[in-house]
Amino acid sequence: MKAFPIAALIIVAGLAGAPRAACAWGPTGHEWISGIAIDKLPDSLPAFVRTPEAAAEIAAMGREPDRSKGAGETHDADRDPAHYIFLADDGAVMGVVPLENLPAARKDYDTLLRAKGFTQYEAGYVPYAIVDGWQQIRKDFAYWRADVKGAATARTQAERDWFEADRRLRERLTLRDIGIWSHFVADASQPLHVSVHFKNWGPYPNPHGYTTADIDMTFEEDFVRGNLTRAAVAAEIGPYVDCKCGIWDMTKNLLRSSLAKVGPLYGLEKDGAFTPANPNGIRFAAGRLAMGAETARNMIVAAWEDSAHTPVGPPPMINMRDIEDGKVRVIPNMFGADLPGP
Repeated sequence: MKAFPIAALIIVAGLAGAPRAACAWGPTGHEWISGIAIDKLPDSLPAFVRTPEAAAEIAAMGREPDRSKGAGETHDADRDPAHYIFLADDGAVMGVVPLENLPAARKDYDTLLRAKGFTQYEAGYVPYAIVDGWQQIRKDFAYWRADVKGAATARTQAERDWFEADRRLRERLTLRDIGIWSHFVADASQPLHVSVHFKNWGPYPNPHGYTTADIDMTFEEDFVRGNLTRAAVAAEIGPYVDCKCGIWDMTKNLLRSSLAKVGPLYGLEKDGAFTPANPNGIRFAAGRLAMGAETARNMIVAAWEDSAHTPVGPPPMINMRDIEDGKVRVIPNMFGADLPGP
């Protein structure tokens, strides 16, 4: 699948008419990934994100992007491709755009694909859903920092009240943004959702005799719900370790990890591993769920840490570091409020 003409023809044949609304994990898997990611946050993050109530709320919201499917043609045509990406076995999107060459902007990604006869809506764009959502969470944290500092340095009660109210609003928005975003990180941890072999092996070279019957629901929903426990998944996640890398590197690492598990997944299925109580299937599924939760946890920590250097406010924006260091005293009017000046 490395030569474009052959790869393109095979992929088009394999994906033509394919349903695009398949879920990466069922409700159980998505709730576990989103909730465990919060349970495993280090104490360095703000307390409002780490409470049991926040974890429960984020876990519930982790399944919302699947529940919103079928809202209408306009909604679905644009949003459904955010749940997956079709990578060929060599790691190229649709066999034509290498993962390493993904541009920062989705419009440029679409331009590259169109030059090869595809679109982002055929190929999927889950890495962009992850990075886009992460950047919003980073901005949320930056505004929360600004609100805390603003309330502490306010010169009038009106200013203090405004910052306190804005902080409470920002906390609600942040929890929602994390919950919705975490769904797409979970999607990318499911091998079938990062591969052209997305429901079965399809019309590709198949020397190992992998199944051509649909296996996605059996693996991601029935097997997970019937054979795994939340505690077992959580037990596989260690303490946070800084990867010393950016969000794009973290995202691509997740995609590579999932793509590398596509062959093993089909091999396990062939051996009957996704039958009740099979330890090999349980070990594999728990590992992928844990990878999703651990990656989401690590990305949230990175968003918090990077928010200290994130600009806030309408132009001209102010860097959060200057606010927290006391170089700039933040006032509500910088954020779109309309209060009397100090």
